Amino acid sequence: MSARVERSYAHCEALTRSAAANFYYGIRLLPREKRAAMCAVYAFARRVDDIGDGPIEPAEKCELLDAAQLALAGLSPSSVDPVIVALADARARFALPIDALEDLIAGVRMDVSGTSYERFGDLLVYCRRVAGSIGRLCVAIFGAREHARAPALADDLGVAMQLTNIVRDVREDATHGRVYLPREDLARYRVSDDGRFDGEDGQLDALLRFQARRADEWFDRGLELVPLLDRRSAACVLAMSGIYRRVLARIAADPQGARDRRVSLPAWEKGWVATRSFVSAAR
Repeated sequence: MSARVERSYAHCEALTRSAAANFYYGIRLLPREKRAAMCAVYAFARRVDDIGDGPIEPAEKCELLDAAQLALAGLSPSSVDPVIVALADARARFALPIDALEDLIAGVRMDVSGTSYERFGDLLVYCRRVAGSIGRLCVAIFGAREHARAPALADDLGVAMQLTNIVRDVREDATHGRVYLPREDLARYRVSDDGRFDGEDGQLDALLRFQARRADEWFDRGLELVPLLDRRSAACVLAMSGIYRRVLARIAADPQGARDRRVSLPAWEKGWVATRSFVSAAR
């Protein structure tokens, strides 16, 4: 590996360590080469997500997403962009499915256009694009037995994590004019669909608990991936999903508190989950 590529990977890892509040606890359990590739994927995904979440006008966001799409089409280790250099090297080493990153960009375009979701099936398309896509990239880096089955399970695990993000961030998203909860669910629990989530506390609590149960079911499906992985890759998956499931459990236990503040785990608890995951994967 050239010094230039090394520096590019180091750039991506530093970004991941500082920005990936939950993912890095799993990523750091991987051997060096896989960890570096995961950080390259994360750095690109973070860039795309930041475009969608940024304060600039939608037209400018679309231009930046177009540029990201062009960068994928011409991935080259000779790029001046360290993220693209690292991603190009990771693709050569692990045969990364670039169409998965294209799916991510398509999902962020849905955010930019203000897509709303009538039914869960509509939301599922979005979740598979912005998070299932990352699951498929991860499993390409991990390597897995049952090659035909593993990407679909990784996709399901990504959906579970995105559903967790949605239920955790429901108030924060609403302040930005985004309502990800399907309208059919809002209607079922007699909660408004205008982003204010007006309704009695009991109805709101029941709605969030329902969403948490749904996410938990997707975790159950996606975690069938773990026996198909080597020990350290399995530990990475168990750590990331373990952190997310603990967040989900806190939301289900106290949905009113989750509406008032963003639920997260302290660093010591994330570290404990990662350590426990490494031990569990060895059994």
